[in-house]
Amino acid sequence: MKKLSLVLLLLTACIRVPEPAPCGPVPSERQLAWHELERYVFIHFTTNTFTDLEWGYGDESEQIFNPTACDPRQWADIVSRAGFKGIVLTAKHHDGFCLWDTKYTEHNIMNSPYGRDLVLEVSDACREYGLKFGVYLSPWDRNHPDYGTPAYIDYYRNQLTELLTNYGDIFEVWFDGANGGTGWYGGADERRHIDNLTYYDWPLTWEIVRKLQPGAVMFSDGGPDCRWVGNEAGFAGETNWCILRKAEFAPGHADTYALNHGQEDGTDWLPAEVDVSIRPGWFYHEKEDDRVKSVDQLMDIYYNSIGRNGNLILNVPPDRRGLIHPTDSANLIAFGEALEEEFAHNLAAQARFEASNVRGSSRRFAASQVAGSGYWATDDGVTEASITASLRKPVTVSRIVLQEHIALGQRVQAFSIEALKDGQWETIDSQTTIGHKRILRFDPVTTTAIRVNITASKACIALDNVGLY
Repeated sequence: MKKLSLVLLLLTACIRVPEPAPCGPVPSERQLAWHELERYVFIHFTTNTFTDLEWGYGDESEQIFNPTACDPRQWADIVSRAGFKGIVLTAKHHDGFCLWDTKYTEHNIMNSPYGRDLVLEVSDACREYGLKFGVYLSPWDRNHPDYGTPAYIDYYRNQLTELLTNYGDIFEVWFDGANGGTGWYGGADERRHIDNLTYYDWPLTWEIVRKLQPGAVMFSDGGPDCRWVGNEAGFAGETNWCILRKAEFAPGHADTYALNHGQEDGTDWLPAEVDVSIRPGWFYHEKEDDRVKSVDQLMDIYYNSIGRNGNLILNVPPDRRGLIHPTDSANLIAFGEALEEEFAHNLAAQARFEASNVRGSSRRFAASQVAGSGYWATDDGVTEASITASLRKPVTVSRIVLQEHIALGQRVQAFSIEALKDGQWETIDSQTTIGHKRILRFDPVTTTAIRVNITASKACIALDNVGLY
């Protein structure tokens, strides 16, 4: 998707206009880099693939893990061709089986017929195909005898250290909230209950990540860098703030409504990551081969996740051969092609932009397509303003992309979109938040101008991009 930066060519004297002051919590450099990735895939692969389970019990033999044609390069090739930017691998799921050559347990891939370090192979494949690499390390472990005791925390941190030390740069570390501490998680067979809020002592674990992989974002219900979106259905709230009152959240302990929408009075930058699987389950099951999400379904997920100010992590589980199934592969690649086609031509590239207020000037400004060189900002105190894209001839528009300059915080509380038709402005849509990216879909409209009205903002407006498609 081509980004059209709004370059302020002030018509007054050539003076440097001070930037707006930050508004509320702002993202770190690692979070800004994460926002730019937008979409990447999950790979769920463990003994569950061979037992036809979603959650293993931890008593599975290592011998059962026997993919006959496993090829992480095939995964990386498909992911790259589909336009995704990285892979997060389940290095250890709740069953405790480890996909790498760990020295802390025998319950690992080196004692399986496969007999090779799969984390290494996936990280190497990611580098070969220009993808980011991330790891999922389940805090819950139904295999380890020390789970539920202080000794297990040392074990967990030792394994985390291995993953963050031996496999190159890590862009994301995924901390699941599932554990044996509540009945519906553990079920009748789970006897080792723990208090998730105190047992793991998360701040000390997070320090390990900060020390060993300072560029990595950490995911959980409570961050500390990005948050769960509150569901596994593939959508963020139509109102979606990147900020949250972080002290009220922790892995496995969360208000799902707040996670889905964020909190306008949040204390920390904690944007939403939307996790959803291309299949009904997270692991491969042959019985689900005819239930792989279609391109249309994936497009809906895109607009309801990335299009609502979230990042998308789409699970694509390898089958028992260790390959991405042909149906999953075909749909994923076709989805990437459909996205590329949908956003191939930004009509705003040929537009003339005018704004009702420009920071440091009461005059209007022109816009040019110079990536990364500027953004539209209003004067301090101006929290309602409009920006109009006038087109040289009538065009048909059905998508609008908006982006705030989030390096200075998230500001917009409400906005509307209008199209000029037969000399009259007609409202297309009215919404609330924008954030990193907001994409509106609507019935095609033939028009000679589109106007974006910011009707409420927490501080002066700072808009990075207006795209028309």
